[in-house]
Amino acid sequence: MNYRLGSINSYMQKTLIYLSAKEVVMVLRIEGKVWRFPDNIDTDLIIPGKYLRTTDLSVFAAHAMEGIDPDFSKKVCGGDIIVAGRNFGCGSSREQAPLALKYAGVGCVVAESFARIFFRNAINVGLPITEARVGCKEGDRAVVDIEAGTVTCDGIVYQGTKLPDFLVEILVNGGLVAHRRKERR
Repeated sequence: MNYRLGSINSYMQKTLIYLSAKEVVMVLRIEGKVWRFPDNIDTDLIIPGKYLRTTDLSVFAAHAMEGIDPDFSKKVCGGDIIVAGRNFGCGSSREQAPLALKYAGVGCVVAESFARIFFRNAINVGLPITEARVGCKEGDRAVVDIEAGTVTCDGIVYQGTKLPDFLVEILVNGGLVAHRRKERR
């Protein structure tokens, strides 16, 4: 499939190829450093509630994962990959959680499973995610193929759950709002 985006976010520079100032092709392959987190990472650990009184995305980015790793936002680089256990994003239904990760520079979240509302919110805001059980360690380099649902780490390919094409298309378009705008054209 050949997907096209109308706009970009700086956090996705590793996953986008610039064709012109207005046209970008998303590469559905994300490569980055692995950040490991355990099971049951809730939305309050992803973005603590005290930061929810703003709509400033840079505030969300600056405090991403602060509840479990206060320095995460200072260490993460654009395109890095979070690898977590089960039930990632459980807790409240705050849309700010995937936004915080996206704008902190996280290129993709890989987890054994996601809380249902986090999964949907991530797709809606354009944060690539995939469900897979992988043996990557903190600091490893990993490659995530969103279309195939695979994660490669240390030469081992882990097969995850492949996203349906319509969800991949929403991600490629930058999230649900951007996708709907594109459909209306």
